[in-house]
Amino acid sequence: MTPDRQPTPSALEGIRVLDFTQMMLGPFATQLLGDLGADVIKVERPGTGEWERGLTYAGELLAGDSAAFVAMNRNKRSVALDLKAPAARDALLRLAATCDVVVENFRPGVMDRLGLGYDDFRAVRDDIIYCSGSGWGQDTKYARENRPGQDLLIQAATGLAFNTGTAGDPPTAAGTSLCDATGALTLANGILAALLARERFGIGQRVEVDLYHATMAILTQEISAMVNHDLEFPRSEAGIAQPWLSAPFGIYRTIDGWLAVAMGPLDVIADVFADPELAELDPWLDRDTAKRRIDELAAQRKSTELLDALLDAGFWAAPVRTMKEAYEELVADGSPLLVDVMHASGTPLQLIGCPITLSETPWRQRLRPPAVGEHNDEILAEVLSADELHALREVSA
Repeated sequence: MTPDRQPTPSALEGIRVLDFTQMMLGPFATQLLGDLGADVIKVERPGTGEWERGLTYAGELLAGDSAAFVAMNRNKRSVALDLKAPAARDALLRLAATCDVVVENFRPGVMDRLGLGYDDFRAVRDDIIYCSGSGWGQDTKYARENRPGQDLLIQAATGLAFNTGTAGDPPTAAGTSLCDATGALTLANGILAALLARERFGIGQRVEVDLYHATMAILTQEISAMVNHDLEFPRSEAGIAQPWLSAPFGIYRTIDGWLAVAMGPLDVIADVFADPELAELDPWLDRDTAKRRIDELAAQRKSTELLDALLDAGFWAAPVRTMKEAYEELVADGSPLLVDVMHASGTPLQLIGCPITLSETPWRQRLRPPAVGEHNDEILAEVLSADELHALREVSA
């Protein structure tokens, strides 16, 4: 008789994370750790909870929480404490002694002033991994000026917004919080690297990631070209999608929609359109002329017919879709990226799950996004006596 197969373990099973984060940079990173099996304890303000719980979309909340909050806080437990209360600080330090990782993304110096800085946590566990996320870093010019470090501001400061759009138009922001997401994924990678280093070398350490430098890092190829060729790349007047690329790279209107066309030789696209003059143009020096000519030609073709012709010619192209259309395809395909979750209020939610596929330690949807302080007693009873827990309830009400 074949024995029952044991449940598949989670990749980060046994790892415990004390999570002081808010908005996207921190919560998106810690949700990834929770998806991969870590026990993530989210520390929130009593009553109102994390700031992003109240962030409305078109003035609307979802069962009392923000759609953004529930998107980034599954697979976590919530404990609500007043960080300025000495009893809460004591409880959190005791709790940290049972944790592997502490994550925060307050402005620099806030946690130290609360008595919850790196040295405070290292005093209770010397191999703790203490991770700080921020807008500008911990000790940079803008950090010392206490500048706000928000996604749009980072897009503006790094040159990302100035690189986007058509010459003559204003700088253009990305259609999502690109810097926040980049910072979050970088932070998660830093935490995983520190966990591996502790496993191999027995050391804890401090991990620091900020939005500004993470965004500069994803501009690596553009900065490399600019610096090493001693060139600046102006935005295209005709709409070449990135300043440092040549024709035909961009988006083109068709009779019934839009197509995105990536890099490729002009002589090939000239054959697709039966326009030999296109092949005579220089893809860089004449890029705006080529883009405008392809605009005219594409506008005379239907999307499906033109897409097929481009793909048959070996050209990289794809239809431009709305986010709703992309989502509906996931639904139609039965994609495992979509997960159904029940909100604490009983409202059903559908969320985007973890995009990482691990063959032996797959991610799991274990916990719905928590209510504020939902797990106070469950978590704090591990490190506090009944009397201490009762007293802490009084100061955290």
